[in-house]
Amino acid sequence: MYKPIHLVPANTKIDFIRFHKPALLLSVIMVVGSVILLFTKGLNYGIDFAGGVLMEVQSKQEQVVDLGAMRGKLDSLEIGEIVLQTFGAPNTVLIRIPQQHGGEGATQEAVGKVKTALGDQWDYRRTETVGPKVGSELKSSAVWASILAILGIMGYVWFRYEWQFGINAVLALAHDCLTTVGFFSLTGLEFNLTTVAAVLTIAGYSVNDTVVIYDRIRYEMRRYKTMPMADLINLSLNTTLSRTTVTSGLTLLSVLALALFGGEVMFGFSVAMIWGIVIGTYSTICVASPLLLYMHLHRIREKDSKPGSDQKKTDKPAQQGA
Repeated sequence: MYKPIHLVPANTKIDFIRFHKPALLLSVIMVVGSVILLFTKGLNYGIDFAGGVLMEVQSKQEQVVDLGAMRGKLDSLEIGEIVLQTFGAPNTVLIRIPQQHGGEGATQEAVGKVKTALGDQWDYRRTETVGPKVGSELKSSAVWASILAILGIMGYVWFRYEWQFGINAVLALAHDCLTTVGFFSLTGLEFNLTTVAAVLTIAGYSVNDTVVIYDRIRYEMRRYKTMPMADLINLSLNTTLSRTTVTSGLTLLSVLALALFGGEVMFGFSVAMIWGIVIGTYSTICVASPLLLYMHLHRIREKDSKPGSDQKKTDKPAQQGA
């Protein structure tokens, strides 16, 4: 007879609330640390935001490029700090030239110097130029897109549940987004438009998991009107733990494959998603749900209670799978 496989046993009773204060303290430290990193170290902005020139060149000789020798040639041109990075094939290199003072003419002159220094042994596959004004506009648009997305999510959760749920959902989302940006600041990975797309994807993924658990909490609040809130949240987290584990695990496997085999173009997006899945699952369990303990939710309403209603359900709640 076929028996379904359960990654998490149906009768799991993990006391998540017992550790919620250290978890909240860790979250505060991560958020504050991320903000400090943003103001002190900053982000390694890509061409999209910082402006400059991106060149993709490929050696006509099918062998690994000596980046050290190549950097020595280009540094002597005195056109700013040039960043070199292998891209895809070992004989393909991305060259990032910083924004030049003097406008378009100075930028084209810098590109010409690079081509002259490298010579005819290279194929110049593409050259992309982003001006400082465009980079500033893209940066502003990215910030507004993130803010509006978070406000929209808060509005939905507020309308769907109660205002306390909406506020907690936004706190969890801000936690996820800030720590993701802080992670990029700490590691020095390039932050570009693709990374912004990943941050917005993380926000959507995180709130999806949060809404599932909030829905379970609201359901249990209607069933057990006098159960202590800490026990009720523990019950809700345990009954949805199987769903959370399967969803996060499968998504993480997909993104890991993208990080390993997706190439350099998708690497930043993949790393942001991997971090986002881990931190999003953590924030749902350790931030969004435990914060409800401090929101003074109105458990018993006049319209929900009936004269002579039996409250025996409070004593022995049934453990059900998600």
